[in-house]
Amino acid sequence: MMDIMKELIDQYGYFALYFLLALGIVGLPIPDETIMTFVGYLTSIQIFNFFAALTVSFLGAISGMIFSYFLGRKFGRPLLLKYGWWLRLTPARLNKAERWFDRYGLWAVCFGYFIPGVRHFTCYLSGISGIRFRKYLLFAGFGALIWCITFITAGYFIGESISILSQ
Repeated sequence: MMDIMKELIDQYGYFALYFLLALGIVGLPIPDETIMTFVGYLTSIQIFNFFAALTVSFLGAISGMIFSYFLGRKFGRPLLLKYGWWLRLTPARLNKAERWFDRYGLWAVCFGYFIPGVRHFTCYLSGISGIRFRKYLLFAGFGALIWCITFITAGYFIGESISILSQ
């Protein structure tokens, strides 16, 4: 799978980065953190520009979050009740998740980026719970920015270390 991601990024550059992150945030099985770290490495060897990669990554992540929010808003709870069993999401578990989200919601959106699976679910729950879009966008945007900076920077320094070690 990662070979395909590398190939797409190699061939289509920033466009692939944007779409892979947007689709990964929506919930497709795309290794977001690995891609971000790889992109950071590519910035360390000057294949990508650091700030351009950060901007495109942020826009891809936030686009996926906005799409997920509106999917949750439009289809929401009935869809999860009907098809949630695929994810082992029983009505009792859904109620528990909604109570947890009512308590920690916007902070979970903000910091849930760092926990695979949580970032996807919080986007949908935000739409389902009816959180105002502007408020959601503020917390989601802040979380996306911190997430992108963290992984691209980590990849940059890991790549720089590899370059130093290989000399």
